[in-house]
Amino acid sequence: MALAVLTHLDIRTASERVSDEERQLRMTNPGFGKVFTEHMVTIRYTDEKGWERGLLQPYGPLMLDPASSVLHYGQAIFEGFKAYHQPDGSVKTFRPFANAQRFNQSAERLAMPQLPEEIFVEAADALIREDRAWVPTAVGESLYLRPLMIATEAALGVKPSHEYLFVLFASPAGSYFSGGVKPVTVWISEDYVRAAPGGTGFAKCAGNYAASLIAQKQAQGEGCDQVVWLDAVHRKYIEEMGGMNIFFVYNESGRTVVVTPELTGTLLPGVTRRSILELARELGFDAEERKISVDEWGAALKEGRMTEAFACGTAAVITPIGHAKSKHGEWTVNGGRTGPVAAKLREALLNVQHGLAPDTHGWMHEVG
Repeated sequence: MALAVLTHLDIRTASERVSDEERQLRMTNPGFGKVFTEHMVTIRYTDEKGWERGLLQPYGPLMLDPASSVLHYGQAIFEGFKAYHQPDGSVKTFRPFANAQRFNQSAERLAMPQLPEEIFVEAADALIREDRAWVPTAVGESLYLRPLMIATEAALGVKPSHEYLFVLFASPAGSYFSGGVKPVTVWISEDYVRAAPGGTGFAKCAGNYAASLIAQKQAQGEGCDQVVWLDAVHRKYIEEMGGMNIFFVYNESGRTVVVTPELTGTLLPGVTRRSILELARELGFDAEERKISVDEWGAALKEGRMTEAFACGTAAVITPIGHAKSKHGEWTVNGGRTGPVAAKLREALLNVQHGLAPDTHGWMHEVG
């Protein structure tokens, strides 16, 4: 989709820019979400005026009234997608319109206004153009974009806010996990659930993540990197892993089958998840979406039918699962090593994102 340049944004750049030397220092081994670029975009909304003209401005603190609705009633959503350096020197984002669409699905669920998709993508393009020097060039690194929306009306009383603020900022990103790309250990949570039918599981809202932190803390206490969530009704079907979707690899009568839990409304419909399903089929694997129980996970490993497990998401890309633990036992996946299917899918996805392989799906959006 072609976008008119700066149709909805005013520009106010930083008076003093970070030097090349300082920027390079900050971008060396940036990790994830610890270093931020020099600018951000803000767009205000009121029921009376709708979405106002946005402003690209220097990165800095937000001013909020103590009575702002978000601080009391939790109307807050966010997204995450990435920009990648290309071999010809250009920059492209990966499936930004898919993220814009999911952003609006989250907004609708939380009774918030929807932001036109073209404004969502235009804001990202403008920010990337202004902070172009912050886009890493190494394969596996990227510029992570974080859009969010919060309720800002200064009024008490449980009701949808009449005022909102959209914010977009960026962060050069390396590996999501501090140990780099290597198999992680996961804890299967039986004490807590992430989402229930009819709830907000499919929405990328702040409350989902706040409620997950106690289980993540428990997982870390058990020596694990991430938590695996089970369904709220039966407490036996695997849903997702921390802030990521989860996949399993089976060997069935000589066929390699890549399986992920089906979307039921209680787990996040990941953009990376959707992309992996398509890539898996292109690479000659079978790909399925269905229910997978914890008992099946353990039994399939024991029988040799399951060969790998991995997590995926915008931030983590693809991360192998090497070990799983619960109150009732533990097991190792693929000898605790990265499996060939996860490695092949990761390489294929990164090659498309970095322009090293043809973009046959039209996933990459060139920043104009």
